[in-house]
Amino acid sequence: MGQRVIIPHKRDFNFEYGVPDVLSPLIRRVIAENPSPFTFRGTGTFIVGHGDVAVIDPGPLDEKHTDAILAATKGENITHIFITHTHSDHSPNTQLLKPATGATTYGYGQHGKDRGLEFGVGNGDYDFLPDVSLNDGDIIRGKTWSLEAVHTPGHASNHLCYALKENNVLFSGDHVMGWSTTVVSAPDGDMGSYIRSLEKLLKRSETRYWPNHGTFIDKPHVYISKLIAHRRDREKQISTHLEKGIESVELLVAEMYKGLDPRLYRGACRAVHAHLVHMVETKRAFCHGELEETDRFTPLGKMK
Repeated sequence: MGQRVIIPHKRDFNFEYGVPDVLSPLIRRVIAENPSPFTFRGTGTFIVGHGDVAVIDPGPLDEKHTDAILAATKGENITHIFITHTHSDHSPNTQLLKPATGATTYGYGQHGKDRGLEFGVGNGDYDFLPDVSLNDGDIIRGKTWSLEAVHTPGHASNHLCYALKENNVLFSGDHVMGWSTTVVSAPDGDMGSYIRSLEKLLKRSETRYWPNHGTFIDKPHVYISKLIAHRRDREKQISTHLEKGIESVELLVAEMYKGLDPRLYRGACRAVHAHLVHMVETKRAFCHGELEETDRFTPLGKMK
């Protein structure tokens, strides 16, 4: 099936939980102590600006992490809280940080209760509703910073990246991560939307990305191109196996992810299922059912 696409992941970086790292004159980061196979070392909370500051993703519901954010901004005012998306490792701590600061919250909107991820850390935060709903291209300005909302559905339907105009960098949430590929899990996660959102970022000018998990990404256009190629390669793999008569998600995962860490098995199943949904929607496969993970999938020409 040819040589697989190699993505240059970066998994090494130094930090201490709860201790702010200065990433640039305008950016600090505090990492929550919630490591897992899906969050890597933990969720990074970004502090943007000085004096009156913005926080991007307060993280999981955790008093210790709230205290660390407040300690990192002692003597300053947290005036804005931005949410990239409403998964349980990104937005719930707003419940503690907002009343402690009086900050206004911003995000794309509430996570749909009928469209949440149902495994691991990806569970939807159904309680969060932003004070201000943002649309693609909206710009919010503070005294020392300005952030542009970039709607990037795919990992989650309400996912936003945020472009810091003063530094020409992008806070990429979980849409683009340097340590791993992104989990896309139907129905709220959508593979077609995810690939289109990656292509959308190729048209932008930011020169460095700061994901919430792991460290920075330089030369993001090169990196994104490899992510897109990887997703297309996965669908070629699926097509090849479907032609061989391998018709279930579980059997496809067994063929495509040999030696997989068992803790990542459910994520792999959800990713393959999301690819299959996209392939059915683009008339490259046929589903014998209602597009559920347990259904049987075949090449379009063998739909009978």
